[in-house]
Amino acid sequence: MAIKTIGVLGAGSMGAGIVQTAAQAGYDVIICDMDMGFIDKQLAGVDKLLAKNVEKGKMDQATKDAVMQRITKTTEKADLAAVDYMIEVIVEDVDIKKAVLAELDEILKPDVILASNTSSISISLLAGATKRADKFVGMHFFNPVPVMRLCEIIRGYSTSDETVRIASELARSFGKTTVEVKKDTPGFIVNRVMMPQFLEAIRLVETGVATPADIDTAVKLGLNYPMGPFELMDFTGIDISKLVLDVFFEETKDGFWAPPYTLKAIVSSGKLGKKTGAGWYDYNK
Repeated sequence: MAIKTIGVLGAGSMGAGIVQTAAQAGYDVIICDMDMGFIDKQLAGVDKLLAKNVEKGKMDQATKDAVMQRITKTTEKADLAAVDYMIEVIVEDVDIKKAVLAELDEILKPDVILASNTSSISISLLAGATKRADKFVGMHFFNPVPVMRLCEIIRGYSTSDETVRIASELARSFGKTTVEVKKDTPGFIVNRVMMPQFLEAIRLVETGVATPADIDTAVKLGLNYPMGPFELMDFTGIDISKLVLDVFFEETKDGFWAPPYTLKAIVSSGKLGKKTGAGWYDYNK
């Protein structure tokens, strides 16, 4: 089946980024969320980003207008029955995801592939909430989606080769480079490598070895990373890091992955990074 219309459930920053990327690649996109005001806010951000591209000469006005016209908004999941491919981008909570995916499974056409943008939850576990496990796949994009070049394609236990092929081709049509995660393991590739670095950075702070600012400087200049671990946590959301570690710990029961006290405390305080104005750093100064 030719893919012409893509559904995106979840209008957070990741969902909006996927919508923008898909629409720029020439696909019609239906974005769904329970709050139309939230959708409008996120799409206003997309419109602003595209306007900046026009100002910089990277895109002409007609192209920008065409991209925005390819996006349809809805608060009704039933409207997703029209899509040829579906991407779920909701909160990183197993129970919520399973409930929503089971609902989508009943709405979507039988031959439609259902992909989850989860960053850490088992694809096999999520697929079990549907009756299309062979057509269920992980597509882990990175934030900000229009800029970041990678998309991890994750196999569940029952994901078919054809589903992996179609998902990979779709991601590449978005302009992404794909890597295949052949075994459904917590955190896949990137988070499996990144989270230990976050843990060690936090432990260095907790034991008084160095400050977040000095650790960020050391990592950027010593390892040639564009951002240090604390800057990156603030950028992506400190709560997301904790959620990922919670999944790792629940999946493995290995104390190594237990979220450190300082991480739990900062999340409990509501300081989640740039999106709240403060995290490891204060952005209100």
